Amino acid sequence: MKRFMLNTFLLTLAVALWGCGGSDSDDLPPVSVSITVSQAIINAPAEGGTYIISVTTTGKEWGAYADKDFIKLDMKNSAAQSGTLTVKVPANPNTSARTGTVTVMSGSARQTISVSQEAAAQSAYNAPEGYRLVWQDEFDKGSELNTSDWTHEVQKDHWVNNELQNYVNHKSPDGKLVTEIKGGKLRINCFKENGKVYSGRVYAHVNEGWQYGYFEASIKLPKGKGTWPAFWMMPVGNDWNTNPWPMCGEIDIMEEVGVVPNEVSSSVHTQDYNHTKNTQKTHAMTIADAEGAFHTYALLWTPDEITTYVDGKEQLHVTKAALGSGHNQWPFHYAFYPIFNLAWGGDWGGMQGVDEGALPVTMEIDYIRIFQK
Repeated sequence: MKRFMLNTFLLTLAVALWGCGGSDSDDLPPVSVSITVSQAIINAPAEGGTYIISVTTTGKEWGAYADKDFIKLDMKNSAAQSGTLTVKVPANPNTSARTGTVTVMSGSARQTISVSQEAAAQSAYNAPEGYRLVWQDEFDKGSELNTSDWTHEVQKDHWVNNELQNYVNHKSPDGKLVTEIKGGKLRINCFKENGKVYSGRVYAHVNEGWQYGYFEASIKLPKGKGTWPAFWMMPVGNDWNTNPWPMCGEIDIMEEVGVVPNEVSSSVHTQDYNHTKNTQKTHAMTIADAEGAFHTYALLWTPDEITTYVDGKEQLHVTKAALGSGHNQWPFHYAFYPIFNLAWGGDWGGMQGVDEGALPVTMEIDYIRIFQK
């Protein structure tokens, strides 16, 4: 009986001490947090819509994020226990429906809002039938490239093709921009500074790329003897020791040199078909205002064919059946990533010398869009 009374006294004392703050806060039981949203399902029409959702939490604050880029969010009073979440769903450019989720969070609590959108009756883009948009950059946000999408090459002059430019990450040593977003365009600038020429070369999703698809960009080319702008693709994660160029493959969607104004060309390079052997597969056409006006340059790449286009007109067409199915003839069986660059001089761009009086020059890209089946 005495032992029972002693144990009861000790338990009562412990509870009293805990209730009076006699224990560390880490020992306190966790506080349960709940979240309430006024709408948990959004069914948007193809033309899009805006949805205002009330959010309430028993926590101190709340936040939200979307798992798909097409869903845009705006939060008000997120530092309080109640506020509003605006979900904007833009018009669907695809002829297939799309879905995503919005996650509202407070403390350890989560609430999910599902978002679905109807397919468009007609695609907003000129992609082939059966292809849907998987990634794009319209260059309409901010003043710099998004580093989660784009990587700058950094190399000194004469790195490849005896080119004269130095590729730098975003800025020259004096702080001038080699790449910038301005007026809804990506501008790649090439200029001379302290006796050296600087320019930009950027890669889209260099670590993932895409295997097969329709790739399109709208580009305005610069003028000047010595310019060498290009829109092209190289393989992701290539081992240059075991799979060197040109064995690895290269797809040139668009190239032009200022010494031959307005003549745009497309090529593929493989071990058996490349310019070092004069066996490369190339086609060129003249566009009267390629220098100074925007034109669309595109690639349709399937397991068996590569076709490039200028303003919807076929440029180059090659097939695995015609070239051969071996790796040395057709290495286009893994992911490639897109490249934009503006070179100066080099074996081709400087084949008749360069005119430094033409500097500075700018290559402009209005958008890049990638579609897959």
